[in-house]
Amino acid sequence: MEKSSIFDMIGPIMIGPSSSHTAGVVRIGRVARLLLRDTPDHVEVIFYNSFATTYEGHGSDRAVIGGLLGFANDDERIRNALDIAKKQNIQIHFKSVLQASTLHPNSIKIKASKGNKSVEILGVSRGGGLIAIKEVDGFNANFTGQLHTLVILALDVKGSIAFIADVIAHDDCNIATMTVSRSNKNEDAKLIIEMDSPISEPALSYLKSLKWVKEVIYLPEIG
Repeated sequence: MEKSSIFDMIGPIMIGPSSSHTAGVVRIGRVARLLLRDTPDHVEVIFYNSFATTYEGHGSDRAVIGGLLGFANDDERIRNALDIAKKQNIQIHFKSVLQASTLHPNSIKIKASKGNKSVEILGVSRGGGLIAIKEVDGFNANFTGQLHTLVILALDVKGSIAFIADVIAHDDCNIATMTVSRSNKNEDAKLIIEMDSPISEPALSYLKSLKWVKEVIYLPEIG
């Protein structure tokens, strides 16, 4: 069971009435933006379960768009995020799914794209501004955004996980968690690696240069 501090229970400095419906949602939106590595021009957001009936009243719609625009939790612009996105010609569609029994009550799916780039994530707002990203592009994931994170798409090559872990260790980074999910044996695998400290640019460039690595995205700590 994950432990929460008194600061987690109080919640972060934020814009909005609820840490789970606003602050956590902003952070999920920021994760999607970081994975896309750009401001999207098309966004589809699906709110599940309790979110499906409260997202407008609690400002979750503004919060997720604020996160996709790169706003921090305490940025006053969150209040006007929908208008700001409209002025930037960002196409936005919201959907609600009331009874998704397999999902956490505060679940949200974001599909964002810019040109030929796209990302799809499933996130959970756990309360107190804390989040968990459960899926990235259809692959299982389990990271919080509170640590430095590598998201790696690679071929399912024998020994690849140990090799990547060794590169990170030689860069003096300690791995906190690692999640590995693959589409099928000997096909694509997604590695989600949370670290206690940032990885260096040379190590990051080396990982990107490996022939069997398709994509490496580095996510810094999300405040």
